[in-house]
Amino acid sequence: MVVNSSELASSLRAWRDRVSPGEAGLVAGGRRRVPGLRRQEVAQLAGLSVEYLARLEQGRAGHPSASVLLSLARVLRLSDQERVHLFRLGDQAEPLSGQVKRHITPSVQRILDRLTDTPVTVVDASWHCVTSNALAYALTGDTSALPLREQNLAWIIFTHRSTRYVRTEEEERLLRLEVVADLREAWVRYPEDTELRELVADLKEASDDFADLWERRLPPQPAPGHRTFLHPEIGPITLDADFLTVRDSDLRLIVYTAAPGTEAAGQLDLLATIGLQQFS
Repeated sequence: MVVNSSELASSLRAWRDRVSPGEAGLVAGGRRRVPGLRRQEVAQLAGLSVEYLARLEQGRAGHPSASVLLSLARVLRLSDQERVHLFRLGDQAEPLSGQVKRHITPSVQRILDRLTDTPVTVVDASWHCVTSNALAYALTGDTSALPLREQNLAWIIFTHRSTRYVRTEEEERLLRLEVVADLREAWVRYPEDTELRELVADLKEASDDFADLWERRLPPQPAPGHRTFLHPEIGPITLDADFLTVRDSDLRLIVYTAAPGTEAAGQLDLLATIGLQQFS
C-alpha cells in the first residue's frame, strides 16, 4: 500500500486542532491563531522536530516510523480506532496481539494531567518509559529527548547508566530479578514484538548478569515499596512507589507518594516549585 500522504496530512491537522492546550498540560497564554495545539507544541510533546512534523502535515514526508506514529497518537489523544487508522495512513503494520501494547489511551493521559502534584511514570511490558508527567521528570530527570533505548529502564539498570535512583545492594538484586522475570513473561506473551526481541538480545550481549539471570529463570521476589532519588538541588527524597496496572493494556503507572506532614511530602512540594530548574 502506498502511504496516503494527503489523508495523513489532513488527519494530523484535524486531530491537532481538537486538542486544547489545557488538555495537553500547557498554558494557553495570549491570543492563539489555531483552535487547538500549535505545530511547535505537538512536535515538542512528541519528541519530533518542527520541520519534520511540518512535512508530515503538508504531505511531503516519507513513511513515518511506528515509534513516530505512537508518539503522535499519544500527544493527539487518539482512540484505539483512530490509532489504527493513523497506522494505516502511515503504511505501518497495526499493533497486533503478539506485540506489546504501548499506546497511551486518552483516559490514562487524563490521569497524568490531573495528578499534577504526584510524580507518575508510565512503563510498558518491556520496561520502556513511555511517558511521565512534569513532576516525575523533575524527580527522576527528563529523559524524553534521549534515544529510545536509553529510555528503557531495563537497559539503564543492566548497563549501569547514571540515574538519580539510589538503591542498596539488596534492592538492586531484587530489582534485577523483577525486571528479568517481567521481560521473560513479556517474551512469552508477545512472540511477534521485534523491539522486545532486540532489547533482550542486546541485554544478553551487554550484561553478563542479565544473561545469567535470563537463563536461570529465577522467580521475582517482593521488592521494597519505596524508592529513593538523589535530586541535585533537594538531596535524597524517599517516596512510596506503587505500580498500578491499566486494564486491557500492558501499561503500568509508577506512582510516587508521601504521607502528609512528612519530610518527603515537604520535599515534593518544593520539587513542584523548582520543577526542572537546576541551580549552580
